[in-house]
Amino acid sequence: MRRGLAALVWLLSASVIHAAGRPADEVTAQGKPDGKVPGWTIHARAPAGWTADCCTYARGIGVDLVIYQGEWTGEPVGVMVLNVWPRKLPSLEAELDADRKHYLQLDPLAKASRFPVRHRSMACEALVFLGSDRVDDAVVFCDPGQASGIRLSWSLSFPDNDPRRAELLDEFMRVVVGSTYQRGAAARR
Repeated sequence: MRRGLAALVWLLSASVIHAAGRPADEVTAQGKPDGKVPGWTIHARAPAGWTADCCTYARGIGVDLVIYQGEWTGEPVGVMVLNVWPRKLPSLEAELDADRKHYLQLDPLAKASRFPVRHRSMACEALVFLGSDRVDDAVVFCDPGQASGIRLSWSLSFPDNDPRRAELLDEFMRVVVGSTYQRGAAARR
């Protein structure tokens, strides 16, 4: 199990280094001002051949954006998920610790590892979980800064024996490191 976690962490970090650009479609998720939190927009690029949804399926499951291949099934495996929430915890470190604790309470036999993600405009850290259910989860938490009033995460679940594991992680990390934060609503195109 430990060897599998090390390999997954290596694959995920190598994905950042080897993220070559393939054609992709720009997608956005937006939030309106809410109290002390200004409006926000997250821009990302969906991988070629993937579908992005901010407004039908994403809202239906209570997240800000989903990116998936093929038909929407409602199952989390193979779906990239963006969550954005108002800052409540004092640091990105605290967000990671809370998520790790929650995950391990739900699956005490899971293994967890953490590593930094090189993002050009936000502080980001990843948690990688090897679940006892044989489904692994990569979650990247990002902090666009105190003035944003928010934090965000990207996540992807996949079977631990998925032969496309490296390809999925490459696509996932391209989305993560290519995502950007903008204060306020994006201009309509």
